[in-house]
Amino acid sequence: MRVAQEKGVELTVVGPEAPLVSGIAGEFNIRGMQIFAPSKLAAEIESSKVFAKELMQKYNIPCAYSSSFSDYTLAREYVQKHKLPIVIKADGLAAGKGVIIARSIPQALEALTCFMESKRLGSAGDRVVIEEYLSGKEVSSFAFTDVHTVVPMVSACDYKRVFDGDRGPNTGGMGSYSPSHVLSQEVDRAIAETIMTRTVRAMQKEKRHYEGVLYGGLMITNDGPKVLEFNARFGDPEAQVILPRLKTDLVDIILAILNKELDRVNIEWSEDACVGVVVASAGYPDSYKTGFPISLDNLDSDILVFHAGTKPGSKPGEILTDGGRVLTVVAMGKTIAEAREKVYNNVSRIHFDGCYYRKDIAGITEM
Repeated sequence: MRVAQEKGVELTVVGPEAPLVSGIAGEFNIRGMQIFAPSKLAAEIESSKVFAKELMQKYNIPCAYSSSFSDYTLAREYVQKHKLPIVIKADGLAAGKGVIIARSIPQALEALTCFMESKRLGSAGDRVVIEEYLSGKEVSSFAFTDVHTVVPMVSACDYKRVFDGDRGPNTGGMGSYSPSHVLSQEVDRAIAETIMTRTVRAMQKEKRHYEGVLYGGLMITNDGPKVLEFNARFGDPEAQVILPRLKTDLVDIILAILNKELDRVNIEWSEDACVGVVVASAGYPDSYKTGFPISLDNLDSDILVFHAGTKPGSKPGEILTDGGRVLTVVAMGKTIAEAREKVYNNVSRIHFDGCYYRKDIAGITEM
């Protein structure tokens, strides 16, 4: 906020979740500064899995059956009686590390101990949500909203597991593509009406007026789409394959939302497909080393490279690794296959010590 004041910034768009949960929107509003972000109360739909689940159950928003616990002993007893596999979620923010799909009782009990007893996620694990495992196809759904109007965006599919074939631990995302190949017009309508719009209306009834971007991580089951989680913002890597397809000026959309005039904007999207591949540090999402020079030479001119875990080096023009998810490389094409071929052709030219990326993002077997 200090930088925005000093630089005379006219509009601030919040990307990460932590400032939202801290109430940055309210602080800006008090000072009469424009910010595109939901309020602290509204952002709780992301910062508390327990709150989000209770909201969905109260307003009949499709989701997995679940129970919430703050008592470790009661949670253990529940797990031991539950059908496997089972999903255990830390209540608070955990940077993509707060969800465990347990396929055995020992694995489930280990997750509970990690979250609730060992406090490896800090206070985020004080409470847990234990829910049924949903099978189907995962889809990321986004919507713009100014509280009164809800406008769905194009869909995307992302990859949470760190290794090819959806193996290994969950991450913040290893890649994505848009549009999703699993959605029909009928399912699209169901998502817009029974999930996104119904959620915004539910938040309004709870006096948590939701303004900004609402993200729904969904599972398309045999019984229709169901919510896995909500985010209160554009998330990566999905936004990195959705926004390049946006033909309407994003600033025009944001200003319309801030002025409660979203219904007056005609939002247009490119028919082209988009594929993004995350380039990560070896060892992510667990321990990894940083500080390695990154070679970004000879990339095609139409390739987008989003920096996440990088920093400037001591030499002119030098860029070093500074995180687990280092870069997202994005390409567009007439088809998913064309965009995929283009992006991997360029990812292969990026080098740094410990460079790792999945080889199966938007794979042909899924199309």
